Amino acid sequence: MTQGNATVPLAVAVVGSGPSGFYAAASLLDQNDVPVRVDMYERLATPWGLVRSGVAPDHPKIKAVSGVYAAIAAHENFRFFGNVDIGKDVTREELTERYDAVLYAVGAQTDRRLGIPGEDLPGSESAVDFVGWYNGHPDYAHLNFDLSGERGVVIGAGNVALDVARILCSPHERLARTDIADHALEALRHCALKEVMVVGRRGAAQAAFTTAELKELPEYTESGVDIDPAEVAEQPGEEALSRLVKRNLTVMRDYAHNPLPAGARRVALRFQRTPLEIRGDGRVEEIVFGLNALKTDEDGWVSAVDTGERETVATSLVLRAVGYKGRSIPGLPFDDRRGVIPNVNGRVDGVEREYVAGWIKRGPTGIIGTNKKCASETVGRLLADIADGSVRRHDRTAATDPIAEIDTWLRGRQPHLVTEAGWRLIDAAERSSGEPAGRPRVKLVLTEELLDVALERRIA
Repeated sequence: MTQGNATVPLAVAVVGSGPSGFYAAASLLDQNDVPVRVDMYERLATPWGLVRSGVAPDHPKIKAVSGVYAAIAAHENFRFFGNVDIGKDVTREELTERYDAVLYAVGAQTDRRLGIPGEDLPGSESAVDFVGWYNGHPDYAHLNFDLSGERGVVIGAGNVALDVARILCSPHERLARTDIADHALEALRHCALKEVMVVGRRGAAQAAFTTAELKELPEYTESGVDIDPAEVAEQPGEEALSRLVKRNLTVMRDYAHNPLPAGARRVALRFQRTPLEIRGDGRVEEIVFGLNALKTDEDGWVSAVDTGERETVATSLVLRAVGYKGRSIPGLPFDDRRGVIPNVNGRVDGVEREYVAGWIKRGPTGIIGTNKKCASETVGRLLADIADGSVRRHDRTAATDPIAEIDTWLRGRQPHLVTEAGWRLIDAAERSSGEPAGRPRVKLVLTEELLDVALERRIA
C-alpha cells in the first residue's frame, strides 16, 4: 500500500464541535505542508460546545469567540455534520475505514460526584445539569429545579460555582437581556432564594476563582457578598502567593468588611468545609459539613484536614460543582480516575490513526483559549505521524475517494442530518427571534424544533 495519492487531500474527521474541535480544524486547514479536508461530527444539531451550552448567558464577550468558529466553518475544505451520534449512527471503525485520521474533541460531559450519603435525594443536583438547563442544552431542557426555598448551597470553589450563584441571584430584568433559555428565565423569575452559599473545601487562597468572576458578583446581581473576615484574614507567607491569588484575596477582603445591602439576596462564600452528608425526609432539607484546618506540606501543597467539628446548614437545594469528567468512548483506552483518554501529545495510546484534543485529552483545565495550544499540539503530532509513516494514509485516488460520497452515506444512516447550511438556518432563526426583545438570540432547545428549522420542515 502506498502513502495515498498526493492529489487527494488528507481526510480528517473531528468528532466534537466545541472550542478544541474548531481549533483543531483551524490548525489542520491553516497549515501548508499537506492539503487537508476536515469533516466535523457533532451529536447535537448545533455546534460550539460549551460556548453555546456552558458559558454563562451574561458573558456575551466570551461567547463572541463563536465568530472565530464561524469563519473556520466557512473554509472550502470544511464540512459540518450535526445530529450524528458516533457509536450509534456511525461506528468508530467506519470512521477510521474512511478517514486517514480521527480526532476526538468530545470534552468532559459528566460531573464528579461528592460520594456522600444523601447525594441522590431530590434537590441534590449537578451544576453541570443546571448550567445545561439554563443554557438550553437539549439534554437538560426538560429538567426542573426547586427554587422555592430560602437557601441554596453550591459545593465547589471554581468559576462554575460562581456562575451558578450569580445566575441564581441575578435580577430578572438583567437575565431577560441575555440568551438564557426561556424556560429557565421563567423559572428564575419566581426564584425565592434569599441566599446562595458557595462552599470550598480548602481556604480562600486555594479557591480557583478568577478575579473578574469575583468582581462580577455584586455588579451583576445587585446582591451582597457575605464572607467571614476570619476566613480571609492575612496569613504568614502571603508574599509567596501568586498575583492572581493576591488579587482575589484583596477583593474578598473588601467584601468581608463591607456592609451587606439591606433586603438584597446575598452570595455567601464559605471556606474550609467538606460536605459529609445531605439529609432530608424525601428531599433535601439540610447538609452537614466537616470543618477543616489547613496543612502545608514540605512541597508547599495545602491540604484540608478534618478538625472533627461539624456544621449543619438548612437548605432545599444542593448543587455540586466539583469538576467535570470525561466519558469513555467504546474501544478506546480510558483513565477513569482522571476522566481522560490516555495519549502522548494527543495520539491515543495503543491505537492507530486516532487522536484527542481538549478536555478529553488533558482534563477539564484552563480557559477557552487554552484549547488552541492543546489542539495545535495534537495536530502537530498527527501531521508528523503521517509524514514519517507512523500512520499510513488510505490508498485511494480522486475516483475512489469515499470522502466525496460521505454526505450520501451519512444521510443513509441519519436522514435528519444537519449540515452547515442547516445550522445557519437555526442561527438566523434564533437571532431573529431575539431582536424584538433586544436579546442576542432566543434559543431553540428541543431537538425536534431545531430539526424543523434546519431541515426547513416547519409548517407556517
